[in-house]
Amino acid sequence: MTDSRKLHDLRQDAETIFRAGINDVTADKSIYAKCRITDSDLFIDNLLFDLTRFKHIYLIGAGKATAAMAAAMENLLGNRLTAGLITVKYGHATPLDTVRIIEAGHPVPDENGQRGAQAIVSIAESAGPDDLVICLLSGGGSALLPLPAPPVRLAEKQETIRLLLSCGASIDEINAIRKHISAIKGGQLALAAWPATMVSLILSDVVGDKLDVIASGPTVADSSRYTDCLDIIEAYNIAGQLPASVLSRLKEGAAGNLPETPKSGDPALSKSATRIIAGNSSCLAAAKSKAEALGY
Repeated sequence: MTDSRKLHDLRQDAETIFRAGINDVTADKSIYAKCRITDSDLFIDNLLFDLTRFKHIYLIGAGKATAAMAAAMENLLGNRLTAGLITVKYGHATPLDTVRIIEAGHPVPDENGQRGAQAIVSIAESAGPDDLVICLLSGGGSALLPLPAPPVRLAEKQETIRLLLSCGASIDEINAIRKHISAIKGGQLALAAWPATMVSLILSDVVGDKLDVIASGPTVADSSRYTDCLDIIEAYNIAGQLPASVLSRLKEGAAGNLPETPKSGDPALSKSATRIIAGNSSCLAAAKSKAEALGY
């Protein structure tokens, strides 16, 4: 075999291995791999939901892959699904039957995203103790769920995100600040849905699959605090460039004058479960399996 032929074969194998990893974590395949319905029971990984217990089933969420996720869930739930709404990045919509789609800005949030986030909170707030809320989250979920907390306005949040992106802040650091200038992130969407039963299905784009970082953790306990946000701002020396409303809110929160985001053990999170249906680790495992099958 010539050297050029060897190189061609190696390139072909590399592409085959790469595609095996990617194909294993596509949105619809991931839903079907983790979710199934038998009679009136919905199984999500190792969780069981008796659908006869619920008066209504709502589907909400945000992220670049949530349209495909929602299509798969619609297919599974059929006419059991009451209503729903998701926000996706412009150009990432797909036709759905029951769930509404709002296309919005990413990575910098826009007014469409704010409109979608408010509508999602309204659906969550309408859910009662006998209802099930299914939340779909994927990469881009943070930017696609912008709901600034007073006194922060959308334009000021946009300015803040641009600044954080340009100064070199990590995704963990950006999301910590996002959560503390938001009325939906950092577990606050789960608070809105209480006392309904909630389950979140996540396509993780975060190294380490940190639940409170993925999409800024709207349905899980938040490990970051207002004081962490001030430390981040000091570390990057950007206090003088931040909008006054953002800095004011973070300082008020750090002083104890604003409620913190929900933490572990909060009773309002007791009916909220989360499952990662695919992510970096499962993608790598599929790539490894294909590589071994090819003899590597």
